[in-house]
Amino acid sequence: MGLIEIILIAVGLAMDAFAVSIAAGTSGKLEGKRAIFRLSFHFGLFQAMMPVIGWYAGIHIASFISSVDHWIAFALLLFVGIRMLMDALATETETFATDPSRGTSLVVLSVATSIDALAVGLSLAMLQVNIWYPSAMIGIITAGLSVIGIQAGKYLGRKLGTRMEVAGGIILIFIGCRILASHLILEL
Repeated sequence: MGLIEIILIAVGLAMDAFAVSIAAGTSGKLEGKRAIFRLSFHFGLFQAMMPVIGWYAGIHIASFISSVDHWIAFALLLFVGIRMLMDALATETETFATDPSRGTSLVVLSVATSIDALAVGLSLAMLQVNIWYPSAMIGIITAGLSVIGIQAGKYLGRKLGTRMEVAGGIILIFIGCRILASHLILEL
């Protein structure tokens, strides 16, 4: 897997965190640089940890499903991408009653925005990709986009967040289709 693909996966996965960061920025509940750091650091940390967990689980079952691993990777990325599109197109808006960079809210948001990365980690194990570099890239890109999202949220509002989540879903679907197509072409 090349650098461009890793970056595209990282950006696609970061779109949930980016959208939540925009909503947090528009809420006015994030006060100061420490709150921005806490939210973006935890989003990046959880996004980096989840693929490792998924990959670890995947390497233990990969030998049992190696003949269909490309279909599983495709299905997982398609599922995650479609779910991101559906979430982005839902009419509900997110609001925060308290500072989302503290306590239970921080943990829940960090897990919720990174659960997709678990499935991607599983897919990377099926493709026999070493997880450490992609995981680090996913975490760093997520943290960076979260900071940008918070700042953008202060100025641009919630509309951009939805568009970015749609873009993330489309990117993951595209990568899933590319994985499937490359395996099917090799089988011919």
